[in-house]
Amino acid sequence: MPLLDDVRRAVRLRHYSYQTEQTYVHWTERFVRFHRGPDGWRHPKDLGAAGVEAFLTHLAADRQVAAATQNQAFNALLFLYRHVLRVDLGPVDALRATRPRRLPAVLPRAEVRALLTALDGLRLQDPVPLMARLMYGCGFRLAECSGLRVKDVDLDREQLTVRGGKGNKDRAVMLPQCAKEPLAAQLKWREQLHLRDLAAGLGRAALPDALAAKYPRAAWELSWQFVFASRRVSACPRTGQPGRHFVHPSTVQRAVVAAARAAGLAHRVGPHTLRHCFATHMLEDGHDLRTVQELLGHRDVRTTMVYTHVSYGGAASARSPLDRLR
Repeated sequence: MPLLDDVRRAVRLRHYSYQTEQTYVHWTERFVRFHRGPDGWRHPKDLGAAGVEAFLTHLAADRQVAAATQNQAFNALLFLYRHVLRVDLGPVDALRATRPRRLPAVLPRAEVRALLTALDGLRLQDPVPLMARLMYGCGFRLAECSGLRVKDVDLDREQLTVRGGKGNKDRAVMLPQCAKEPLAAQLKWREQLHLRDLAAGLGRAALPDALAAKYPRAAWELSWQFVFASRRVSACPRTGQPGRHFVHPSTVQRAVVAAARAAGLAHRVGPHTLRHCFATHMLEDGHDLRTVQELLGHRDVRTTMVYTHVSYGGAASARSPLDRLR
């Protein structure tokens, strides 16, 4: 569908992530299919604000999707009309779901320890246990941990650098002492794997933006390789060129869910839960809110303040008047 190709080009022009590209293409295709009638396809230019309102109302009223899902669809369609079709939608009145304010799921420290121990039952060279430790020990998002490159690891300074995080922002985080030796071993294994790839005529890593044109040989250098590399060589979804990419996020997600089940945890646990645990436990350890905000990469401190509601130093630490009656 030519329209979807136009969306992809517009997303890449603005250096959005591949995940954002997939999301915008997905909602554009669903929007077009929703308005397909007996007379065939209708172009979004002919639908306008009324078509967007009908689709968003359908998602909220008929499909009963979550508020975040509907807002995601709305943002994708705004991008379609604003940057691809060059059409001003004006005000869009639809049945919009209000996004409820939810507290993050946070595990006690004992359960985090049990989860990480259960992950150690995976294959010896599988990087998922180390990735989980860094997500908890550094506050990484899953995409940030997966996209870590060799050049972003500084063992001497005990520091890791996140490149192009959410909002395309860089930040530096501390390297946990107990993860230093396993990470050094992972880097050594990664170097040996890269040498084998080069000997086989491979060893290419996907580079961000237009760096491949500026530095033609950088894609084959060790410093640009992903630390947590996939065991399989695959084609880059954007360029189609074969290379050694990072571990697929679904692999990490499945492993964490399986480890939580093996550890007997009652909470619903995913990789992002470890980031929530990092923020909450940092506050409980006495670190100030501003420091935790910088480590998490939050633009607004109000986003970080949600963790004060679940930490033991927040409302949960208040003493109930029922206990005073005793």
